[in-house]
Amino acid sequence: MRRLTALDPADAPDKSRELLTDLIDRHGSVGEMVATMAHSPALLEGYLGLTRAMKRSKLPRTVSEKISLAAQERIGCEMCRQAHARAARKIGLSESDIALARRGTSTDAREAALIGVAVRVLAEPASLTDRDVAELRAHGWSDRVIAEIVGLVALNLLTGAFNLLAGLEPASDDPEPAGPPSGGRVSAS
Repeated sequence: MRRLTALDPADAPDKSRELLTDLIDRHGSVGEMVATMAHSPALLEGYLGLTRAMKRSKLPRTVSEKISLAAQERIGCEMCRQAHARAARKIGLSESDIALARRGTSTDAREAALIGVAVRVLAEPASLTDRDVAELRAHGWSDRVIAEIVGLVALNLLTGAFNLLAGLEPASDDPEPAGPPSGGRVSAS
């Protein structure tokens, strides 16, 4: 159930109006989440800035989508899960890749290690150790990529938590199946 309403630029606070107008001028429209975030200029500006920054990440796009799928599975935002599954398919990930990512793993050991740490960044960051970072390095991940995991997880938490709080849900005509491929919520550990 929708708890917060999307705003038209004319009804948004000044800074949000400016941001929404710029987005509409460049892209033709804004999505429900962005229009709803417009209630808070600080949140909207922070979201847009982090989104732009993470587009410059050195995380491979396929791995980034796998991490997003794993994170959203745990956060529980169906709208985000569906959006990331569509994005994953669009860049060539198979249904098996998507299902494994939603479970927090991959058939590739290098990717599985990174996805596993990303899930822990979300669910239990205090459990991360020197050994975890050393293992990622042993798999060939750079310190830049290791650091960028936090940004990607934070972006997923921001969007997923916002959508859940605002009551944003996928359109009822969306063909994406509801619920995880394993038949239930996957634990974060």
